[in-house]
Amino acid sequence: MENKSTKARVFLPPGSGRKYTMGSMQAIFKADEEETQAQYSVSEWWLDPHTTGPGAHLHESNDEIFYVLEGTASMLMGDEWIEAQKGSFFLIPANTMHDFANNTDQRTGLLNVFIPGGFERQMPAIVKWFAKNETE
Repeated sequence: MENKSTKARVFLPPGSGRKYTMGSMQAIFKADEEETQAQYSVSEWWLDPHTTGPGAHLHESNDEIFYVLEGTASMLMGDEWIEAQKGSFFLIPANTMHDFANNTDQRTGLLNVFIPGGFERQMPAIVKWFAKNETE
């Protein structure tokens, strides 16, 4: 039987993907709109010790899933900060204020699924913003 799926098959070894560095925070996109027909994007977010995240924000039309891969992440969900250890899971519906940070002495990693996809289009502007604001 023929597979008629038009989604891409993807295999990436550890650490591979499209990388975006924002000071002491790095995003590695594993699959995005090109591979998923814009249905979702999958990325890892790594924060060095004592690193703030992107800042409190919300997405009007996108749900997000976060899973703590390594370390302990401080996650803002709504108006509550939660200390989330490795293995913790978050489902953040659209229009929910959220943020993440690493307040520990260890590196922290988060797996992120952004639904629907397309978030990666914003990454070049986000990287520029972090570079500009890091030097000011």
